[in-house]
Amino acid sequence: MGEYEEYDPSTDLSRDPTMPLPSDEIAAVGGETAPGETLLEVSGLTAGYGGLQVLHGIDFTIRTGETAVLLGLNGAGKTTTASVLCGKVKPTGGTVSFEGRDASKWSVRQAVSNGIVMCPEGRRVFPQLSVRANLDVGGWTHRSDGDWMEQQREKVYDYFPRLRERHDQMAGTLSGGEQQMVAIGRSLMAKPKLLIIDEASMGLAPVIVKDVFEIVRQINADGTTVILIEQNIGALDVATLGLIMEQGTIVQEVRGAELSDPENVRKVFLG
Repeated sequence: MGEYEEYDPSTDLSRDPTMPLPSDEIAAVGGETAPGETLLEVSGLTAGYGGLQVLHGIDFTIRTGETAVLLGLNGAGKTTTASVLCGKVKPTGGTVSFEGRDASKWSVRQAVSNGIVMCPEGRRVFPQLSVRANLDVGGWTHRSDGDWMEQQREKVYDYFPRLRERHDQMAGTLSGGEQQMVAIGRSLMAKPKLLIIDEASMGLAPVIVKDVFEIVRQINADGTTVILIEQNIGALDVATLGLIMEQGTIVQEVRGAELSDPENVRKVFLG
């Protein structure tokens, strides 16, 4: 997965609260934000590690307000794709465009400062820090603004009331599901435009996975575009776009009515 550096931003992530997010101007369907203009465009993307090429010409587009699921088995290249998007891995070819700007060579700091935040696989909480302190790591750029930090914390607690109850508890003593809540909440402290969550369901009981996916749905409905990196086909229940990945390529896109047909999705994913 590489070095943990998602929460070391270098610039202020605040935005003028009087200016709406692009998705605020888009009609909501069923209480959720309808997809809008192009937010992220990936074209011909190749990447790897050393002499090993992992991605072989990835192409996809994500619109503002979508929840996209990048679905595939271990080794498909999902995490490498996410790592390129958040600046951890540099591509060897192709382009990444975010809000119309070339993001292909962004560092992690640049990605975060421009609104791309990744919640890493394995949760990676700081076990000897409290829930509150873990969350505050995600708001690093605003650490001197107590009011701003408190407002962001309260937003996170609204999504995860259980964390409010445990705000002074050491993160290492939490359950796996609670630690996943901390990890997602920490990412939200940076006010991302695009939140990438790597393996949110990994190692969690089905009932907890259902809760986590429902919270992802709420986060998206509130205006944050989301990419879920998953092996769990159930993640497609909250998706507006499914990207099926095999051996470093996108083999199929699934949208709209196709996502509501479980047999079709299973056939696409399992072949």
